[in-house]
Amino acid sequence: MITWRRLTHADFPLVARWLAAPHVHRWWYHEHTPEAVERDFGTAARGEEPGEDWLVSLDGAPIGLMQRCRVSDYAEDFDQLSAVVPTPKDAMTLDYLIGDVANTGRGIGSAMIRWAVERTWVDYPDASVILIPIVAANRASWRALEKAGATRIASADLEPENPVDEPLHHIYRFARPEG
Repeated sequence: MITWRRLTHADFPLVARWLAAPHVHRWWYHEHTPEAVERDFGTAARGEEPGEDWLVSLDGAPIGLMQRCRVSDYAEDFDQLSAVVPTPKDAMTLDYLIGDVANTGRGIGSAMIRWAVERTWVDYPDASVILIPIVAANRASWRALEKAGATRIASADLEPENPVDEPLHHIYRFARPEG
């Protein structure tokens, strides 16, 4: 069973270890020193910013991290995304990682995404859509989105997180279910 809870400062050593793992660091191009993890995740853990960081567990064991926010809460992201696809003010976005490489390629990412999408519809009843831009080179990530039911709606050049990446991103969409 997949569950999640808000990330706390006590989780930062685990997050640092995950961010240092080559399969994560390639796509989550973050520093992973204690100071950097505090800088990058501390404000959300303290509730000082609108973005949410969640520790995801599978059968009680931490397996990954999920970030969730309204795209419009981050003006630069909103401007960049809305320049290429219709982006309503209520649009949400997700970002995610699987911490241990042994848990990749097993369908856990798709299950984690599906679960987060379902929770988002409950937690944000006014959200009409979830938009997720993924650097095109990250095939495993966009395949997980497709397996979770997302639809690719566009491909466009966006600023990559990792400077080694080309700017091409695929933009995926989950629409709120009817009814």
